[in-house]
Amino acid sequence: MSKSEKSWEKRLSGSIDELAVDFVESLSFDRRLYKYDIVGSIAHAEMLAGQKLISKAECAEIKKALVEISEEIAADKFVFNKVHEDIHMAIEDALIRRIGDAGKKLHTGRSRNDQVAMDLRLWMRDEIELIQARLVSLQKALLRLAQRYAEDIMPAYTHLQRAQPVTIGAYVLSFVEMFSRDIRRMGHCRELLNVSPLGSGAVAGSTLPLDRQATARQLGFLDITYNSIDSVADRDFCAEFLFDCAIIAMHLSRLAEDWILFCSTEFSFLTIDDKYCTSSSMMPQKRNPDMLELIRGKTGRVYGALVGMLTVLKAQPSTYNRDLQEDKIHVFSAADTIGACLEMTTAIASGCSFNTRQIAAGMDRGFLDATALVEYLVKKGIPFRQAHGIVGTLVAECETGGKRLSDLGIERFRTACGAIDEDVYQTLNALHVTQQYQTEGAAGPLQTHKQIEYWKNYLHEH
Repeated sequence: MSKSEKSWEKRLSGSIDELAVDFVESLSFDRRLYKYDIVGSIAHAEMLAGQKLISKAECAEIKKALVEISEEIAADKFVFNKVHEDIHMAIEDALIRRIGDAGKKLHTGRSRNDQVAMDLRLWMRDEIELIQARLVSLQKALLRLAQRYAEDIMPAYTHLQRAQPVTIGAYVLSFVEMFSRDIRRMGHCRELLNVSPLGSGAVAGSTLPLDRQATARQLGFLDITYNSIDSVADRDFCAEFLFDCAIIAMHLSRLAEDWILFCSTEFSFLTIDDKYCTSSSMMPQKRNPDMLELIRGKTGRVYGALVGMLTVLKAQPSTYNRDLQEDKIHVFSAADTIGACLEMTTAIASGCSFNTRQIAAGMDRGFLDATALVEYLVKKGIPFRQAHGIVGTLVAECETGGKRLSDLGIERFRTACGAIDEDVYQTLNALHVTQQYQTEGAAGPLQTHKQIEYWKNYLHEH
């Protein structure tokens, strides 16, 4: 090709306007696919040689040159030119410049339509594994944090109102469980996308005897796609990947929201390492959890990528359209954002500490033992709804008088319900409550230790 020639230029008269060159190019962002484009091209060349569409010597020449191009790109020695539009044409042009006619044969039986679909699937397979690894690193950091506070207690909240006492360890492990779902969700996405579209051509396949199964096997795909028309247009896997990223971002944002509150003077439950805080340009006393706030804020980027991808797809006519060039912008943006947020959350979780004395000093507020008192009455044979009313009346009385439930004398309890005995005081108090939790997966010390052992074994095995 000449310096400015495009792969399709012979069809059109005149040269493309410079404004259009800038508008149509994707090389500025899809160059990160270069490794996958080259790996796919080598597999395609070997298949062509196996089908005697090119010679073995030509295949060897192509492979050698592609490896050299890959090394140059990795070393930042490759000169990209936007006139080539995308990474596929940039690599093909470089190949032809190096080896001539043999390079011109590489695109036999192939279109950029099935080529980019393959590249994106190969890239996403690796990216999912990277995200999963980062999720596991975060889980391990949270697990270590939970181990430190397996028996320390804190209030759990519903509607942002104090609800019941839980161990700090159980609270931290709630996020470990969330992120476990994210790992499995990503794994399902990887399984669905792991089929090869290569050989579908532009839309209808090829009249050449291409061996699609051979390239699929060489590239580690589990199977091939079975309809060429759908193959070149399918970006369902991109939408699913972005949805999975959005769920991860939501989980990270929920953790960030909690911890931002817990770092406030009003709560003072948590201290974040100074390395992950900033101060104010005006107020010298400030210690702001800006990293957590940015994790919360960057969720909007990931949600935006998902909506952007769905919007691109919603009115696509059948088969490939150039709109799909935009898919990579959304996918790359979300992947980069999730990667950065996971690494930052892991760093924060590895260096934070719960202020157990401060938390313990306020555990008497909010009647955290009220539900346990209801269940105490249930054990005494009182119907739940009746027990609920009895305790509700006692709570209202204590609230008016500035008392705790444990401050009430036995006679007052017996006036409220004759089934109450002296052993009621073993139920009252937040620490006593957590020690009496019996259900599997509950938030008491016994269950927290069991959950910690489970996650230690699970993360070690997986």
